[in-house]
Amino acid sequence: MQRAFREAGKGLGKNRNGLADIKVMTIRADASRVFVRRKGVAMQSPVAWVGMDVHKASIVGAVVGEAGDVVDRWEIPNTPVGNERLAGRLAVLGDARCVYEAGPCGYALHRLLAARGIRCEVIAPALIPRKPGDRVKTDRRDAEKLARMHRMGELTSILVPTEEQEALRDLLRCREDARNDLMRGRHRLGKFMLRRGRRYEGKAWSKSHWEWFRSQAFDDGNAQTVFLEYVHIVEQGIDRIARLDKRIVAEASRPAIAPIVGRLRALRGIDTLTALTLVSELVDIQRFGNPRELMAFVGLVPSEHSSGGKQSRGHATKTGNVHARKTLMESAWHYRQPPDRPGLPIRKRRESQSPGVVGIALKAEARLHKKFVDMMARGKRPGVTKVAVARELAGFVWAVARAA
Repeated sequence: MQRAFREAGKGLGKNRNGLADIKVMTIRADASRVFVRRKGVAMQSPVAWVGMDVHKASIVGAVVGEAGDVVDRWEIPNTPVGNERLAGRLAVLGDARCVYEAGPCGYALHRLLAARGIRCEVIAPALIPRKPGDRVKTDRRDAEKLARMHRMGELTSILVPTEEQEALRDLLRCREDARNDLMRGRHRLGKFMLRRGRRYEGKAWSKSHWEWFRSQAFDDGNAQTVFLEYVHIVEQGIDRIARLDKRIVAEASRPAIAPIVGRLRALRGIDTLTALTLVSELVDIQRFGNPRELMAFVGLVPSEHSSGGKQSRGHATKTGNVHARKTLMESAWHYRQPPDRPGLPIRKRRESQSPGVVGIALKAEARLHKKFVDMMARGKRPGVTKVAVARELAGFVWAVARAA
């Protein structure tokens, strides 16, 4: 089956060889090749490289042939009907290889095209090569750039999670949002009481602190209303986190996830919430060939600017998955304590694990505690020490996840 597309009107600009503008272009496609006719000369390309700039309202696309010239452009609305039209348009190109940047529009387009048998990759935006001197940015130019770079193999694709994996990740991120909202609510309530000259001297947010809150009252009606609203917000936040935690515990017990969650919980500083966060954010830890790849993925490796005979390393790159990096750095603080007296909860978590997993966990305790103490003794700042310990903890997470 053949189908013809015709574009007329505005010129498409000069190609890389400086040829004249293409004013009229006819594209014919069958099931295997893209045919481009220009000035009476027919050329064929076995692969159609397609770049798409995806936005909330529209999708701008560009098709590049094997020679690197743009052979087609389009713009369609980013709606279910528009996406179906796009899939049909790409299907007639034969061997179409599509790319678009990861962003707020998610993976719905990728899943639609994959279901139609069309090859599509989602690209990491931070790893797209950029020209420092290129100061012109439009949707059309972005689509063409993606298509050309995909043709040259200069783009880095990401692992697209399944809908189930993405839903689990959203659940853990919702819990993180709930915790942040609760913290803000507590700050507002506490600062409101402080402005009114009422200060609690005991442990903050303990049971006695809540009893103190409930014993407070204000003569002014407006102040009393504000106080009750702030208290209500905090109580809602606590209930919200409790509901999410209940769901998270249930998810961690599923047969498909429970084994790796159990192995990760053998490490100090990692319990159900942290283990499930790592599983959902890393998607598949097995895909990392060595610990250094995982360390780089979460942005815990040092940055470097070396040239000639001079080597210069700086702070952590802080690239990649921020949620996994934050979780690892929070867990790293637990290794300040000596490993000679493990608590009852961690001993229970290790009872059901294999000797290999327990051995890795014990090795991590000894090594990371020693590193923490040695770096602090050398005068390193706590933040620097935390990042260094978190980097090595990522290596032990990799080892435990792959242990039998």
